[in-house]
Parts: sequence; C-alpha cells; structure tokens
Amino acid sequence: MIDDSLWNWKHVWAALPDMLVAFVKVTLLVTFAGSLIAAVLGLVIALIRRSSPKPISAIVTFVMNFVRMTPLVVQLLFVYYAVPSLPGLAVGIIVFGVHYATFMAEVYRAGIESVPKGQWEATTALSMSPARTWIAVIIPQAVRATVPALGNYVISMFKETPFLVTIAVIDMVGAAQKYGGVHFRFTEVFVSAGILFLIASYPTSVLIGRLEKRLAY
Repeated sequence: MIDDSLWNWKHVWAALPDMLVAFVKVTLLVTFAGSLIAAVLGLVIALIRRSSPKPISAIVTFVMNFVRMTPLVVQLLFVYYAVPSLPGLAVGIIVFGVHYATFMAEVYRAGIESVPKGQWEATTALSMSPARTWIAVIIPQAVRATVPALGNYVISMFKETPFLVTIAVIDMVGAAQKYGGVHFRFTEVFVSAGILFLIASYPTSVLIGRLEKRLAY
C-alpha cells in the first residue's frame, strides 16, 4: 500500500470538484474561444500580408513578429494592467487568441503558398473574382493542408492556460495549487491535473489525425 504521507486519495476526491469546475469554466472556455479568435484572425493576417500593398503588409508583419517574439505571460500582464476595466477571463481569451493568431498566420501563409500555381491560373482563365478565388479555391485547399499544424497550436494553447494564474484567473491548475496551499498536499492535486490534461488533449490529437487523413482525400 502507498503511504498516506505520499499519496492520499481523499485529497484527490476533495479537490476534484473545484478542479473540474475551473477546467470547464476557464481552461476549456479560454482554449475554445481563444482558438476561434486565433483561427479567424490568423487567416485575416495571412490574407492581408498576401494581398495588401507592401507598406500595409510590412506594418502587419512587424506587429505580428513583435507579438510572436514577446512572451505570452508578459502580454497577459501588460493587457491586464493596461486595461483594468477588462475582466481577467476576457483578457486571457483575447491575449491567447491574438498571440496564437500570429503563429497560425504563418501556418496559413505556408498553406496558401502550397496551392499549385495551376489553380491560380485556372481561376484567372475562368474570370473568377478575387473574392471567389479565395473563398472557393485557395482557402479550402490551404486550410486542408494546415489542419495538423493548426491543431497542434490549439493543443499548445490548452496546455498554456495555467499562465492565467498570473492575472488572478484560476484555471484547473490554479484550483489545484489553491487546494494544495490550504491543505499542504500538492502531489495528489498536481498529478490529478496532469492526468486531466492528458485525458482531454490525447483524444483531441487523435481527432486531428483522423481529420487530416479525411481531408487528404
């Protein structure tokens, strides 16, 4: 039997309800909402860089690189204190979304560049408008090629939600830390948090792999 001083299941069951609530209300919410923002904004950034005049494209590229090269924690703290009227959860969603949008924009760019030149020439031959060319031909093919990378960034965002504790937003890991601080039992709660992360992220990675295979045909 395991020594109670090393592991006590009572603390796991006692901490689990608060951890699960924080998991749903914070961890999953920030990941889901942040991913939506990142996916849409990343595509917009990629299109602007591809289609806009050079001065505008250069400005967008500079801002994108600045965000990419700045630590996520610094961005969270900056926005949290710069806009005190904004709730911490909203700060987390916005910062995570914008931060990962800069990475997804690069993924989209690579996907767009992977579209065969003949596809572009075909749309010109068919006299398709620029908007229809992007919506009906280029973007579907680009997104299909980028699903694995986009999915990996979603999983990365999910695993970085514990950084929210720096702006006083209690996610699942924050709830575990809070319980551990009160009862001086950290092993049980942090191991439980790690297992919950694994349970949630592994099926997602499997789903992304299946989606990639499905889109390949």
